[in-house]
Amino acid sequence: MSQELTIALTKGRILEETLPLLAVAGIEPLEDMNKSRKLIFETNQPDVRLLLLRGADVTTYVQFGAADMGVSGKDMLMENGAEGLYEPLDLKIARCKLMTAAICNQPPVQGRLRVATKYVNIARQYYASRGQQADIIKLYGAMELAPIMALADEIVDIVDTGNTLRANGLEPREFIADISSRLIVNKASMKMKHVPIQRIIDAIESAVN
Repeated sequence: MSQELTIALTKGRILEETLPLLAVAGIEPLEDMNKSRKLIFETNQPDVRLLLLRGADVTTYVQFGAADMGVSGKDMLMENGAEGLYEPLDLKIARCKLMTAAICNQPPVQGRLRVATKYVNIARQYYASRGQQADIIKLYGAMELAPIMALADEIVDIVDTGNTLRANGLEPREFIADISSRLIVNKASMKMKHVPIQRIIDAIESAVN
């Protein structure tokens, strides 16, 4: 079996913070990933290539073995499930919190809630664990609009500084989980390509620490 490794990376802020960790592990793309329109990048290691994906897709590529390893936010692992994956490292980058939020100073809704979020599975589990009945409305962006336009009573979303919420008249309410980016590995790849994968894990771990 080929020992070539494919590592799936997440676009945006996570990519910016991942590349220096990979560099410490001796893996550097041969061109600027931020400026290119390509999605597959060769690296200075002839047997390692990088994929550039949307965050929601990284777990899928690694789960199905299209990529051997990846970097994914914990929110995506919680939302999509982590079957077929190992999660050997918390990279401690792109840290934020997953929280509920609602319009400032608005009293909590009594009875059944309407909740807007892209994290449908997490939200369903969270409200069920509290014994709270909730109708979950799936949105793909601009969550803050949902309470303002009376589409939802609350939202479930990532909160970093909270500035976007405040700018739109919302406030964070209940904490759900701490989020950061994790290194993930396909279980079959870990068996078949153990030596090169373990070498990368060890190098990145020492970079994180």
